[in-house]
Amino acid sequence: MCPTGDPSASSSRPASTPVPRPTGAPVVAPSILSADFAHLARDIDRVGDAEWLHIDVMDAHFVPNLSFGLPVAEAVRRSTDRFLDVHLMIEDPARWAPDYAAFDSVTFHLEAVADVAAAVDLARTLRAAGTRASVSVKPGTPVEPLLDRLAEFDMVLVMSVEPGFGGQSFMPEVLDKVRALRRRIDADGTGTLVEIDGGIGPATAGEAVAAGVDVLVAGSSVFGADDPAAQVTALREAGRAVWADRPGPAPAAGGDRDVPDAGHRGETGTDAG
Repeated sequence: MCPTGDPSASSSRPASTPVPRPTGAPVVAPSILSADFAHLARDIDRVGDAEWLHIDVMDAHFVPNLSFGLPVAEAVRRSTDRFLDVHLMIEDPARWAPDYAAFDSVTFHLEAVADVAAAVDLARTLRAAGTRASVSVKPGTPVEPLLDRLAEFDMVLVMSVEPGFGGQSFMPEVLDKVRALRRRIDADGTGTLVEIDGGIGPATAGEAVAAGVDVLVAGSSVFGADDPAAQVTALREAGRAVWADRPGPAPAAGGDRDVPDAGHRGETGTDAG
């Protein structure tokens, strides 16, 4: 099955300008996989000041579940000016990932390509197309093969559940991978972001951020809450409370790494963030 729909429907993406996030707090990226698909635009409006939205594309081959592809992702793009973080849980990402280059960030799985060299090649292709290129690892996949190539990726997504379904329990053992990434990123100065996805709520958000996470993906925790906007705030504040506990060098006074934020769009109507 083609996970993208008609590639010709995608518009080209203008050059991006990073916008610094508030100092000392993680970015929160609600995952629309847990939203009500019959009322998707309404649910997106309910997430308050969440900086990003996380879009899970699943093909029922790389993972057992089937979600949606390019047409739905493009509909989300038309409904919001937030930073859109596309996570491709698909086979053959080298074939399909470039179709998503109009979005702000495109993440593919290390397990879906031949090796780290192939991941670097795809990341370079995506960056050349004008988007940010990120790589994801499942809970059982080590990050050590990536450590010498982190400059090639804008972000590393660490899965804290097995990919494919929402609502699973957080796997704390993956935080050792987060710490390893954080130490190398800070030592090498690559600026690569660390994102975590799976079982994230206010309690686990603090654990993840203390280990070195920059971006928190949360699905059922946000969209299953009575007040999704308040839950986004709770997640961010849980991370803010432990920010000083993060491993690695302390951030410079006045700010951290630049993380693309929401609310800044180019004249074309496509995110410039």
